[in-house]
Amino acid sequence: MKLTPVLVGALAFSALINSASAETLTIATVNNGDMIRMQKLTDDFTKANPDIQLEWVTMEENQLRQKVTTDIATKGGQYDIVTIGTYEVPIWAKQGWLLSLDDLGADYDVNDLLPPIRAGLSLDGKLYAAPFYGESSMVMYRKDLMEKAGLTMPDAPTWDFIADAARKMTDRANDINGICLRGKAGWGENMAFLTAMSNSFGARWFDEQWHPQFDQPEWKDTLQFYVDLMKDAGPAGASSNGFNENLALFQSGKCGMWIDATVAASFVTNPTDSTVADKVGFALAPDKGLGKRSNWLWAWSLGIPASSTKADAAKKFVAWATSKHYIDLVASKEGWANVPPGTRASLYANPEYQKAAPFAKMTLDSINSADPTNPTVKPVPYVGVQFVAIPEFQGIGTTVGQLFSAALAGQSSVDDALKQAQDVTTREMTKAGYIK
Repeated sequence: MKLTPVLVGALAFSALINSASAETLTIATVNNGDMIRMQKLTDDFTKANPDIQLEWVTMEENQLRQKVTTDIATKGGQYDIVTIGTYEVPIWAKQGWLLSLDDLGADYDVNDLLPPIRAGLSLDGKLYAAPFYGESSMVMYRKDLMEKAGLTMPDAPTWDFIADAARKMTDRANDINGICLRGKAGWGENMAFLTAMSNSFGARWFDEQWHPQFDQPEWKDTLQFYVDLMKDAGPAGASSNGFNENLALFQSGKCGMWIDATVAASFVTNPTDSTVADKVGFALAPDKGLGKRSNWLWAWSLGIPASSTKADAAKKFVAWATSKHYIDLVASKEGWANVPPGTRASLYANPEYQKAAPFAKMTLDSINSADPTNPTVKPVPYVGVQFVAIPEFQGIGTTVGQLFSAALAGQSSVDDALKQAQDVTTREMTKAGYIK
């Protein structure tokens, strides 16, 4: 078709109008691989929604939590969409800080969301954040190094097996550490791992009357086991390592085992990024023979602050980013093994995904076996596997994480770290009114 001057003018005017009326959504998100991948694929969304533009604010996990919490608590209105987790959603929904997301459209298929993940992001039956990916935790290990050590990884290992294997796989001369675990301080970093680990050792944060339990033998067993194991078989500077640092170590062949989020499975088996992609095996998170494994339950999800003035546009984006369509889009661009896992039942029933993702069944089994309402051996007054779902936990968990990270770094003893954790937690819980 030949464009006449009049038609050219009309098209230019229309483009000008669209540009002038476009809304810009500011999205706060975490700097992990799945979220970075989403940013690269958003042309698919903006082409279908030319009146919506996207502005990304990407941060490291601890910084994201601090900035987003401050903004939403003060109704700052800096962000239209926030990346938040299973810990924040029910607490923030109860505070009236989030919009409900029960109206994401008929084709969204909310009933396809995995029940444990959907329940974790709901309050009183209403969804308050849409899961981008869900996860538990599990063991990722080098099959070649395990074989070299003369061992066979069980599908459901014990902590004693893991510790023995880690020490046998360690090869300092060749820069291979038997095991890599989180050591960076933060309630969502080292304390996510250590709280889940402590569940399997029979420890708990609080008894039924909200009294802290760091003075009990189960916590001593947990922390001493962890510090000794990391000293014997962990990487140098482990107290600075979080998810991303350990991922880099594992991908570069420097970890015999890594116990962390199931979502990492696609990254460690991706030959583009991982030097050990064809050597990785998977197992359930370890137990201590007490009936609880050390796997957690988490979902990175997208929520809309009640302070956003662009709710309709924000809901369109949230629905796109967490839809079956987005999963198909990633599969078409980067293969089924790289789609965001852990949110939809239809993914785990998909033969193409099952074929491409050798970790699929282990991931689903790990997610379904986590029980946030009954996380540890003894009864607890709280909900949450790797966190305690009360507003005070963000501050307390990070302080305790700093104390335990210092013990890992050798700056304090295990006994000193536990005593300080007991003191500070008792003080904060008394101040907050939990302890009378």
